[in-house]
Amino acid sequence: MSVPAAFLGVVLIWSTTPLAIQWSSEGWGFLFGVSGRMSLGVLVCFVLLRLLKHELPWHRAAVFTYLSAAIGVFGAMLSVYWGAQFVPSGLIAVFYGMAPLLTAVMAALWLREQSLTPGRLVGVALAIGGLVTIFGSDILLQGKAWMGAVAVLFSVLLHCVSAVLIKRIDARLSGLTVSTGSLLIAVPMFLLTWWVFDGVTPAAVPPRAGLAMIYLGVLGSAVGFTLYFYLLKNVEASRVSLIPLVTPVLALMLGQVLNGERIPHEVWTGCALIVSGLMMHLLVDRWLARLLPVKVSS
Repeated sequence: MSVPAAFLGVVLIWSTTPLAIQWSSEGWGFLFGVSGRMSLGVLVCFVLLRLLKHELPWHRAAVFTYLSAAIGVFGAMLSVYWGAQFVPSGLIAVFYGMAPLLTAVMAALWLREQSLTPGRLVGVALAIGGLVTIFGSDILLQGKAWMGAVAVLFSVLLHCVSAVLIKRIDARLSGLTVSTGSLLIAVPMFLLTWWVFDGVTPAAVPPRAGLAMIYLGVLGSAVGFTLYFYLLKNVEASRVSLIPLVTPVLALMLGQVLNGERIPHEVWTGCALIVSGLMMHLLVDRWLARLLPVKVSS
């Protein structure tokens, strides 16, 4: 597989996922939309697992890894699908752009990693400033928009918690294996949640919602994860981390053009601050290392 093609694929999938989440809930509710997506996703993962001849172990470390990943799959996805009903799709990608920053903070606290250098703390401060700017815009004062924004941020938090737990367990499983195992745990939980709180099977399939669900189940859940973990295996992690620098801006533009979303200037300003903070977090230490090389005494 071509690494540039995989990189472009992840950027496009992550940029279009927020809008597809909104479309996949039209006409039949967000619970049916997310349950259908994940059910389709686990089937596709099983097919890929067979084609690529990956194993699905169930030893202690593997089970704890699947459970940790399921926190992100079930908790984060349920929250973001609910919040997507009330906020512009582009904001979802903007908030998820903060995931590397939150993960670094959690890794420093839980894993004792040296991930909070002064330069990176400046990046976190810039991102927080961007978040405050977005919450100060009038777009979040309409109806339940502020509640949707809080739900999306909670989704980002659960996503980061899941990632840190997986890293802490360090079971050394392939990305496709983790995705399949976590979906096996999460899908029954999604179906049970849908049955308890909704339980209505749509009489007809809205065309756009149906296509969006298929897109998310095949590309968003299975192919997207596979491409992402392929990049992690074949490319430096620092380069893969550059993806969230692109996706928020592209997602905002797609929401504006394809979904008619009104994006006030405060949101664009907040997005610029978050992306700047992420860039500072990813690059400032390397820049300083080049400008101020450490001298080794003989």
